[in-house]
Amino acid sequence: MKTARAAWRRLEPVHAMIYFAPEAKRRYAELGLGGRAGYFASRSAAFGEASPELVISTFYNFNPDVVRRSVAGTWDVTTPQRVLDARYAAAGEALRRAGIHELPHLDDVLALARRAAEAACDHAQGRPLFAAHAALPWPEEPVLRLWHAQTLLREFRGDGHVACLLSEGVGGLEALVLHAATGEVPVDFLKASRAWPEDRWAATVERLRERNLLDGDLLSAEGVRLRAHIEDRTDRLALPAYTALGDADCDRLAELASPFGRAVVGAGLLNPG
Repeated sequence: MKTARAAWRRLEPVHAMIYFAPEAKRRYAELGLGGRAGYFASRSAAFGEASPELVISTFYNFNPDVVRRSVAGTWDVTTPQRVLDARYAAAGEALRRAGIHELPHLDDVLALARRAAEAACDHAQGRPLFAAHAALPWPEEPVLRLWHAQTLLREFRGDGHVACLLSEGVGGLEALVLHAATGEVPVDFLKASRAWPEDRWAATVERLRERNLLDGDLLSAEGVRLRAHIEDRTDRLALPAYTALGDADCDRLAELASPFGRAVVGAGLLNPG
C-alpha cells in the first residue's frame, strides 16, 4: 500500500499543475471563462453541461455559494467539448514547457501509469468524477496520454477519499479545517482556494473542538486518529488501480516518476498565481 501511494504521489504533480498553470487560465479566458469559472468548468466538463449542484456534490469541499455563482451561465458562453479541448491543449503546452517530453523513460512511465488507470476502469462504480473522465478518449500525444492517465488515477483516488469522508461524517468544510490543523498546508491558502468565509470557518473550528477532533487550532489525539484512518482507507480504496502492476512495477513507477514530478515543480507549474 505504501508503494502504491508513493507511485501516485510522485507522478501527481503531472496532473495537479493544470490547476495553477497560466496556460490553462489563458485558454479558459479565451473561451469567456474568467475567475473560478475556468476551474469548475474544466474539471466538470467530462460530465457534459454539469449543473452547479453536480459540481457541488462531486467536488465536495468548495463553498456551494461560490460554485453556483461561478458555474452559472458557463454553458451559455461555451461548450463542454471546447473546454475539454482547451484543458488538454493547456496541459500539453505546460508540460512541454517543463520538459516532460524530453525526459528519459517517458514511454516506461506512461505504460505503467496507463496500465494502472485502465485497471481502475474495472472499479468505476461509485466514482462519478473518475467514471466521467474514464469515458473520454485517450489522446494521441505521449505527454497528453501521461497527463490523462494520471488524471484518471487522481480522480479515482479522489472519489474514494470523498466516500471515506462521507462514511465518517466529515463534511467538506470540516475536512478542510482538519487538513489545515495538520500544518501541512497554510490555512490562508485553503480558505482562499475553497472560498469559505471567515465566519463559516470559525464556526466549523468550534464544532470540531466540540467533537474533540481539535485541540485549539491543531489536531487532538482523536483528530490525528481520524485523519490517519481516513488516509489509510483512501489508500486502500485506491489499491485496485495499482494492484494490477504488482509490487515490483509499483516500485518501478515510483522510482521513474520522480524526475517527472520534480520537472513540474522546478518549472514553477505548481505555484499559485
